Amino acid sequence: MFVMENILQAKSSVLTQLDTKVAQDWLVKRKEAIKPWAEFINSNNFRKPINVTQWTKRTVKNIEHYQTNYLFVFVGLIVYCIITSPLLLIAICAFFLMSYFISARPPQTPIKLLGHEISTTQQYGVAALCSFPFFFLAGAGSAVFWVLGVSCFLVGLHASFHISGEEGNTEDEVPFMETV
Repeated sequence: MFVMENILQAKSSVLTQLDTKVAQDWLVKRKEAIKPWAEFINSNNFRKPINVTQWTKRTVKNIEHYQTNYLFVFVGLIVYCIITSPLLLIAICAFFLMSYFISARPPQTPIKLLGHEISTTQQYGVAALCSFPFFFLAGAGSAVFWVLGVSCFLVGLHASFHISGEEGNTEDEVPFMETV
């Protein structure tokens, strides 16, 4: 039994190191893929598409081109939602605090309840189960769907009307703001 636990712990530490390396590589790629924010929000680059074909091509190109910027918009909306909902912030902090206490415990000292040893995975499950009512009361479900909805709306709006660099500025397109 002890040998099996050591093998599982060694295997999980190797997986954790691999996952960390993959995550770091992904973050480096995302950091390199950020497009300039001045280009992203430049109002001179917004035009109404002429037809459906141009709209779909433009949307796909912009989603590919500004993917990391859209990710930052999504994360910004998550942060906004958490900050503006104090109860949700308290629920998240409570869950992370319970998770910290579970991870800070030495693995050699198991918790026993009514003669049964509770594994670390089960402890995290209990922490999630205890946090669920707080998340429910804080409106975490509605916050998640609000963030998803607003993100999809903003990304779709930007991707539909922002002219990509390859498309260029053509005079036959109607700008949103015309000089009078």
